[in-house]
Amino acid sequence: MNGILNVYKEPGFTSHDVVAKLRGICKQKKIGHTGTLDPEASGVLPVCLGNATKLCDLLTDKDKEYRAVLLLGVETDTQDTTGQILAEKEVNAGEEDVRSAILSFVGPYDQIPPMYSALKVNGQKLCDLARKGQVVERKSRRITIHSIEIEDISLPRVTMRVACSRGTYIRTLCHDIGQKLGCGGAMERLERTRSGNFKVEDAYRLSELEVFAKEGSLEEKLLPVESVFEQLDAYQVQGDGQKLLENGNWLYADLVIPYTKEKTAAACERGTFAPEQQLRIYDTDGQFTGIYAWKQEEKAFKARENVFGKGTIGRNADHFRNDRFFAAGGVRSGNWQIRRDAPRAQGAAFRNTGSEKARTAGGRIYI
Repeated sequence: MNGILNVYKEPGFTSHDVVAKLRGICKQKKIGHTGTLDPEASGVLPVCLGNATKLCDLLTDKDKEYRAVLLLGVETDTQDTTGQILAEKEVNAGEEDVRSAILSFVGPYDQIPPMYSALKVNGQKLCDLARKGQVVERKSRRITIHSIEIEDISLPRVTMRVACSRGTYIRTLCHDIGQKLGCGGAMERLERTRSGNFKVEDAYRLSELEVFAKEGSLEEKLLPVESVFEQLDAYQVQGDGQKLLENGNWLYADLVIPYTKEKTAAACERGTFAPEQQLRIYDTDGQFTGIYAWKQEEKAFKARENVFGKGTIGRNADHFRNDRFFAAGGVRSGNWQIRRDAPRAQGAAFRNTGSEKARTAGGRIYI
């Protein structure tokens, strides 16, 4: 099965637990989630199956929304109420002071990640160091709180909805609000209500997915990979672009044309592209293949992720070997290949390879 399941993670499961259980339910190994939720948190956890796992990193870039309960007057080592209590203080702030402090965090702010997190410092996970009693310096990260809707204030508790950028720790937001009020604060409850296009009202619990699997209807619940990127313009390769697409290679502007399923691609007008503009790319048969970004200097598209291609997309696509391309005008240089019509910027990599062919062929890397 290939696609994305919108899973509702229940409290008590880690995100890894959800993936492990789905491997058993779906009877396949190639499964990955798109953003960790704390074990006691609940809510939306998009899970990729099959070739959709190549897009996991792109899906983690999406903005998210949460419903959280902030408990004021307490500080813990984990910044939520599952941790060890470090301090307790009386909450003297009134409702208006609390409301003002919370809303002051809307917009960009530099957030210091919590020690109990999966982020790494010098190759070690912060949570592993924290469990050993170690506290290390962490660099702040610029995140954005798009909006906060305060649903209820019943001191010392506040229920709120938070829309934020990727990389935001709601635990830390609760901690920071408590610090600003001078009484401390910790997250008591958390539910992710949206991750990108995936909404909580459309999510399935593991128990429901088990039933679907037994009924043989599980595959019907999968969302096609391309549906996640509907906001991006769609283009289709033509001619020699098909072979390049199959291998995750650069695509030149003259090899792609606008694509819609309602009318033929030839009936569309060719577009112009902004630097780093991303497109959905379809093959000559109309099959969605991946996400490509326009590189202004090279005047070509480079794959961010190629769902079906063979290229080393998302890592180092410049280091790619394929004998099929030598027959199309390529020049072999050790483990590299050169094409005379490839992007100029890529040719620079050959100047220090020590290869006479690379220096004299007058070519460029074709990746």
